[in-house]
Amino acid sequence: MTRLVRPVLSMRKNGKMPSVVLMAIFFSLGLGSSALAEEETMQSKSSDTWLPSLITDTPQEGFALAVTLSQKGVGTTQPDTSVRKALRGAYAHDPDSLIAASQVIALHFQTVAAANDYWKND
Repeated sequence: MTRLVRPVLSMRKNGKMPSVVLMAIFFSLGLGSSALAEEETMQSKSSDTWLPSLITDTPQEGFALAVTLSQKGVGTTQPDTSVRKALRGAYAHDPDSLIAASQVIALHFQTVAAANDYWKND
C-alpha cells in the first residue's frame, strides 16, 4: 500500500472520510473549472470522447491530465455548477480538504504515470 493511500484509509476509520473526500473532489474541480467548462463545451460539440488516451509526452502533461481527471470526476458527480460554487467556501480554507484534494490528484497521477511506463525510455 502506498504512502498516499494510507492517510485516506485512516481517515475512514475515524468517520471523516466521506465529507473530506467530497470536499477534496469539489476543490479539485475549482482548480480550473472555467477552463474545464470551456473545454467540455468544445469537446461535446466535436465528439463524446474527452479522454482518448492516458498517454502523455512528459510527466508535467501527465500531472495536468491527473488534475483534469479529478475535475471531470467532480463534474460528473455534481453537474450543477452553482452547487459546486456554493460549496467552494466550505473547503477552500480547510487544510484537511486541501490535503485530501492533493491526494485525489496524486492517485490519478499514479494511474497516468503507470500508463506511461513512468516515462522511462527503452
